[in-house]
Amino acid sequence: MYNSVTKRSALVVATLTSFMTPFMGSSINIALPSIEKEFQIDAVLLSWVATSYLLAAAISLVPFGRLADIYGRKKTFTYGTGIFTISSFLSAISVSAPMLILFRIFQGIGSAMIFATGIAILTSVFPPGERGKVLGINVAAVYIGLSLGPFLGGFLTQHFTWRSIFLITVPLGLIIISLVLLKLRGEWADAKGEKFDLTGSMIYILAIIAVMYGISLLPAMRSLWLILFGLSGILAFVRWEMKVENPVFDLNLFRTNRVFAFSNLAALINYSATFAVAFLLSLYLQSIKELSPQSAGLILISQPIVQAIFSPFAGRLSDRIEPRIIASIGMTLSFVGLFLFTFLNENSSLEFIVASLILLGLGFALFASPNTNAIMSSVEKRFYGLASGSVGTMRLLGMMISMGIATLIFAIFIGRVQISIEYYPVFMKSVKVAFITFSIFCFGGIFASLVRGKL
Repeated sequence: MYNSVTKRSALVVATLTSFMTPFMGSSINIALPSIEKEFQIDAVLLSWVATSYLLAAAISLVPFGRLADIYGRKKTFTYGTGIFTISSFLSAISVSAPMLILFRIFQGIGSAMIFATGIAILTSVFPPGERGKVLGINVAAVYIGLSLGPFLGGFLTQHFTWRSIFLITVPLGLIIISLVLLKLRGEWADAKGEKFDLTGSMIYILAIIAVMYGISLLPAMRSLWLILFGLSGILAFVRWEMKVENPVFDLNLFRTNRVFAFSNLAALINYSATFAVAFLLSLYLQSIKELSPQSAGLILISQPIVQAIFSPFAGRLSDRIEPRIIASIGMTLSFVGLFLFTFLNENSSLEFIVASLILLGLGFALFASPNTNAIMSSVEKRFYGLASGSVGTMRLLGMMISMGIATLIFAIFIGRVQISIEYYPVFMKSVKVAFITFSIFCFGGIFASLVRGKL
């Protein structure tokens, strides 16, 4: 058993990093127009300022989760926070777009090292009866970061330029490193002595790059070739992992551990069905309803606020009640929230939108922390880093799939044009199709959540 100082320190550092990384991700989106103006770059290169970070994080999560299990979770977490902090400072002093994108890649790698170990450290330190509560607090910190990002990012960009967004995370990173070194006692390396599967890692990285880059290029023809190449790479990865002695990702977890397999699938479906909602509603509120970006942001913030409030409660509940039940109720509420948005039209009231977002936020809060609790509690100690990495990978892949679906629907219905008045009817049609698609996804997710079995 760990003493209260170690437990409290683990919770503080994991919570601070869980706030810091999503805050950076959501606040930088507000700063993109300012970066575009300063460096005078086109939209494609500008999109890589955001995409490079996501892609680097997605490909690094599983390998670093495994490395943390072998060489130490605290060590990996500390190095990750250091890389994130240094690359934040270097991003702030970048003098060109390629330089900024390069440091954003390193930021993504640092972020992956943090996310692959933060949840694993909490699971190592807290016993099963307390895990749901602390994982709920951790998930709430993610939503607070996502919620404050657009507001604080907009304020900083307006008054202190976009560079201040990167600089503000530097002292926070240094505080986290100091806390880890001074207060967090012990090390967790439950797979110590096992070999690291470098070949499997390289196949995995190339396959995920191909799939995620392919999704980002939809609906261009070459995107399909990249996705097909990536999927064949994933098949090659599966074959390799089944025969190697110490795999980077033990696929037996998916074959023999029903709770782990279906909890991961439910997470992937949930993120795929919900992430693009803010993107679609942001366009709707600013185009159809003619709201300012700030007013649209105030409406959209209702969802993550509800998520931040109810996530600790849902986590605590999953310590007492089977996580499968609470997560499935959450998935059902998410489905109802998405289904309500299929009735969205030009005359929909703002009250209807806020009420639907609150329902969606409540559904996500009830799903996320119990589902994470189920994933982490379903594996042996030596797989905590790997399981933590898989949680983050499902989230990032889900985000990319969600945006890929929205992009594909827009490309089919509208094409590559700006959304002006003459395109409003077809824009509304594409939004309806998107919400119908996401509702079907989420409905299927209810069954993936229900059939996972008991812990």
